[in-house]
Amino acid sequence: MLFSSKQCNESMHGVDVTTPDPDQNLIPLFKLLDRELMARLMQRTGTGAAVTVRELASKASVPHGTIGNLLTGEQESVFLPSACAICAVLGVDLLILFAPMGRSSRHTGGRRLEMSA
Repeated sequence: MLFSSKQCNESMHGVDVTTPDPDQNLIPLFKLLDRELMARLMQRTGTGAAVTVRELASKASVPHGTIGNLLTGEQESVFLPSACAICAVLGVDLLILFAPMGRSSRHTGGRRLEMSA
């Protein structure tokens, strides 16, 4: 299940998108489309203010290493809640900076069980 940028941006209006659907337990992975665009948006966010890597990380509640790695290309993607939070801080719609990557990743917070044939 993919979320539209409208659903993602509703987080700024009191809707919690950081918690995945408990029935499906799937968290979609989103790929950063343009790291140079992200860097430019950090220089002038939706409010007109600039944010540093650490400020963006703090405001989006993601590790500052994640932001740094996205900007250098060492990391190409993040899970939906992180993508939404980054976009909310920068003041842009989700699909301006990120694109969904194929299938959703199952994340239970525990060990994965291997399926036998």
